[in-house]
Amino acid sequence: MKIVVAIYHEFTSWCIPAAQVDWLRAEFPEHTFVRADSDEETGTLIGDADIAFSSLLTAAHLAAACRLRWIHSPAAGVGGMLVPALIESDILLTNSRGNSAVTIAEHTIAVTLALLRNLPLAWRRQTERTWAQDEFNAGASIRTLREARVLVVGLGAIGSEAAALAARFGAQVIGIRRTPASGGPAGMSVVGPDRLHDELPQADVVILCAPQTKDTLHLIGPRELALMKADSVLVNVGRGKLVDEAALATALEGGRLRGAALDVFEHEPLARKSPLWSRPDVLITPHVSGFHAHYWSDAAALFADNLRRFVAGQPLRNLVDKHAGY
Repeated sequence: MKIVVAIYHEFTSWCIPAAQVDWLRAEFPEHTFVRADSDEETGTLIGDADIAFSSLLTAAHLAAACRLRWIHSPAAGVGGMLVPALIESDILLTNSRGNSAVTIAEHTIAVTLALLRNLPLAWRRQTERTWAQDEFNAGASIRTLREARVLVVGLGAIGSEAAALAARFGAQVIGIRRTPASGGPAGMSVVGPDRLHDELPQADVVILCAPQTKDTLHLIGPRELALMKADSVLVNVGRGKLVDEAALATALEGGRLRGAALDVFEHEPLARKSPLWSRPDVLITPHVSGFHAHYWSDAAALFADNLRRFVAGQPLRNLVDKHAGY
């Protein structure tokens, strides 16, 4: 079979290393692996490909693909690929959910603690060589995660890991998922999306781990931000479009929240003119919460396992419901 590996980006971090493509060739000498490093190259190579290992195929790529039967994404989010032509086709779609669950959960707790303990203030004062002990006591009080009520929106692999980790800190954790009967980590309450507005006013920390679908676009907008506690923290490690960034900037300007930690954005990279950059109550990380030392080797290993399953006619891991969006 012919397999197109098309995992490229303007930022090197999101480009698959050559070593991983070479490893796949060595593991599967019976198949032909071709690498594409641009949309143009993908369009040229995908015409007679059976499989695509790719983070983003466009409608034009799909139209050119005459033999494509399966796409595997090295990322968990696949919303950008779910064009009508793919949704309505017989092409299977799998993703790499779970690959970064632990590292994103740890990132989530790290930025939450940073905001609860006013660490951004410490970093700013450090650059000024200023001893700001009185300023800490005069500003927003230092909070503990142990005393917090944490609302985790989206209990997939990432949300479940983040919820379990927060619970181990002693937080009271409530989860929101589309199928609440499926439950969550032991000891936590799980409710449906219809309870979001009931839970927001009670939460000290709101963690967004939901996928990007038509139902989650601007899940947190002006109404939701107005419902949140004035001393609450918003953390988004899900998808950028879950949050209405303009509404968030307005809410922060009006003192509505203690702060926000954002790893994903509506448009990436975040525009230099965005007011979020200069806010002292916003902790911005450039979509790096999912990276860890073994990211690409783990992604290649998951694809390899699924390739063996595909060849053997066995069920694939992480099969995406193309209509649901995840």
